[in-house]
Amino acid sequence: MDSTRRKIVGAGLAATIAPLAPLAWAEDPTTLKISHQFPSGTLTEGDFRDRLCRRFAADVDKRSNGALKAVVYPGSSLMKTNSQFSALRKGALDMGLVPLSYAGGEVPETNIGLMPALVPSYEVGAAWKTADVGKLLAKMLDDKGIVVVSWIWQAGGVASRAAPLVSPDDAKGQKVRGGSREMDMMLKAAGASVISLPSNEIYAAMQTGAMDAAMTSSTSFISFKLEESAKYLTTGRDKAYWFMFEPLLMSKDVFAKLPKAQQDIVMAVGAEQEKFATDAARADDKQVADIYAKAGAKVSDLDEATMRKWQVIARDTAWKDYSEHNESCKALMAAAQKLL
Repeated sequence: MDSTRRKIVGAGLAATIAPLAPLAWAEDPTTLKISHQFPSGTLTEGDFRDRLCRRFAADVDKRSNGALKAVVYPGSSLMKTNSQFSALRKGALDMGLVPLSYAGGEVPETNIGLMPALVPSYEVGAAWKTADVGKLLAKMLDDKGIVVVSWIWQAGGVASRAAPLVSPDDAKGQKVRGGSREMDMMLKAAGASVISLPSNEIYAAMQTGAMDAAMTSSTSFISFKLEESAKYLTTGRDKAYWFMFEPLLMSKDVFAKLPKAQQDIVMAVGAEQEKFATDAARADDKQVADIYAKAGAKVSDLDEATMRKWQVIARDTAWKDYSEHNESCKALMAAAQKLL
């Protein structure tokens, strides 16, 4: 075959093959990586935050007919816990289920995600999404490069060793782990001595008497088995002055690169997980109370009057301090208080 004929044949083959290449490329599925710090489980067993991520992955796969997939990396196996928020902003991480207040050092507005007594119930937490505070929070995060996919609130309480901690008067003289700077401010004003330590050290501190009481989520109380040393539990079954915002987040850069149809799937499936999250969190609130009662601990709940006492203290301490940080924080706090 002479050189001229080879060129003609080659050009013909290229013309035949070229139109097929973009089609084949388009059929390759997009795979999202989802990171979180919680223990690994399955779709039906284990920490509900891990299960939520797995449900999300399964549903987007099904809804997109396999064009959009997700892989879950539990237990900080993909990256360190405190690196997730920054990685999402930079597009180095696709998605993550992240306690929002963990980003407080980087973005001070996010501290509202664990603000004492600001969210007293699941009903108030659920109202944030469509209220002014939710719109402001979503806009602030969007400006920082992050999309909120699922709005998730989880209640917590306090386990104590020597005496119950229900009302502010109970805090006097107790050594308490609050879990955040803002929570510590409220506790100090109530007369407690605050202890700062990571959640995985709570058990040992309670056993040795270095700490009298600890605040954390209901799910964590179950995992840490504090009922072995705690004699009292204040639950989040009705009201709670400890509520954490733990949303499923997505990098704005990654989200923007998805086709519109896949963006719609992500947001629809994310919204559908919210009822599951609330039901599962409430179930943990009940389960932890049952576990502690069975172990012989005295279990208490907060009523409206007691919640109001904590809110008075929080308003003059943590809420005031947060509002004075910048104009954005001030606007978020004002909007959140409209729901109380």
